[in-house]
Amino acid sequence: MSTSIVVGLDGSDSSNRAADAGADAARRHELRLVLACVVPWSPYSFTTAEENERRSIEKEREVRAAHERVLDPVVERLSVPGGLQVEGLVRHGHPAETLVAIARERDAAWITVGRVGQSRVRTLLFGSTPSSLIQLSSVPVLVVP
Repeated sequence: MSTSIVVGLDGSDSSNRAADAGADAARRHELRLVLACVVPWSPYSFTTAEENERRSIEKEREVRAAHERVLDPVVERLSVPGGLQVEGLVRHGHPAETLVAIARERDAAWITVGRVGQSRVRTLLFGSTPSSLIQLSSVPVLVVP
């Protein structure tokens, strides 16, 4: 039996609505809520030792910023003593692939994300996290407007 609902957060209003929808569903189904902020990053971005060292420092700064600006306020807002069990985490990687991996690790019933308003051209050229999740995920994906 699944034990959690994974929600992808990016700081947008849409992802905050996704967090609320995920929290409501987690309460109804007595599941844990896993709030995940994925900082886009490719391990192939830098090649020299000096650049890799700087990248490591930059990654740490990005994790702190993601916690402070995106994740921690939502975790605090949805955490109620004696209520919903909420876990927050920040990872680096491809957003959809990383959310799918987290869903596997946390035995998720489904993944919930917000539909971020992108231009039609940008979505056609680069795709979107919800579209990629639908292609990659082995569990249902709920996209919240």
